[in-house]
Amino acid sequence: MSVSEGTIAADKYGGLPAALRGALWMGGAMLSFALMAVAARALLRTMGSFEVLFLRSLVSFVLVLAILARFGSGVLHTRRFGLHLVRNVLHFGGQYAWVYAIALLPLATVFAIEFTMPVWTALLAVPILGERLNRGRIVMLAFGLAGILIILKPGFDVVQPAALAMLAGSFAYASMNIATKRLVEKDSGLAILFYMSAIQLPLGLVPALAQWVTPGIADLPWIIAIGTMGLSSHYCLTRAFRIADATLVVPIDFLRLPLIAVVGAIFYGERIELSIMLGAAMIFAGTWYSLRRESRRLPKPGTGAGAQPPTPR
Repeated sequence: MSVSEGTIAADKYGGLPAALRGALWMGGAMLSFALMAVAARALLRTMGSFEVLFLRSLVSFVLVLAILARFGSGVLHTRRFGLHLVRNVLHFGGQYAWVYAIALLPLATVFAIEFTMPVWTALLAVPILGERLNRGRIVMLAFGLAGILIILKPGFDVVQPAALAMLAGSFAYASMNIATKRLVEKDSGLAILFYMSAIQLPLGLVPALAQWVTPGIADLPWIIAIGTMGLSSHYCLTRAFRIADATLVVPIDFLRLPLIAVVGAIFYGERIELSIMLGAAMIFAGTWYSLRRESRRLPKPGTGAGAQPPTPR
């Protein structure tokens, strides 16, 4: 971006430069993710994981319908419903693993394992999207694997099933990202959100009915929070990636880990483990190195390699 273009963009948004606006949107996403985790843990005290996912989709679906009332149903046109179906089965699996892990693991551990998602996305992009594994991505994969080993500590501690479930969930999120890359070529963002909520409603409802617990009044704020924060996190991430370079957005995204570690320590008395922070730092270092290399070739904001589609939880 030239100086004159930067000045025009800054004037349009009250004098705020693109980097600052991107950082602010990323801050909104971080806050949304943290509130989602707190809301999920609160609801899991009284109900099962499938019911939590159903209620989250229900609130999101109502909000998307309200937005559609303004923009009209024409934005929902798609010729790739099958891909929407595959994407949301993967997303639902990732969400279930996330909620399951939230109930059993320290919040920082869940978020640290979740950060392996860009590593899996880069790996899957090679056979599915035909992308190449250059030096930057190979370094990211190597550092990502090292980070996983540091976090899980196989051979030193018993690897908890919930940690393995979250690792599988991160892989499911990465697979969903590949599907998202295909969908955004032709379908609108609102269509993707609509089909996400519509498809996942029955996916959550059917298994939830077996152990259904009628939500109480005290659950209502958490139900609204998990649904609205799910949409707001997705929107804030999308805005951040469109406005600012991935080399700015992704490092800020990794600040979610210390943020959620503090939340876990204050509200749940969870111990902040050095191995979790060290493993996440390894994953971040590899991701940042890859972004730095590829952003030199693609300097336009939001198009740097590694600017993966946001993961709507």
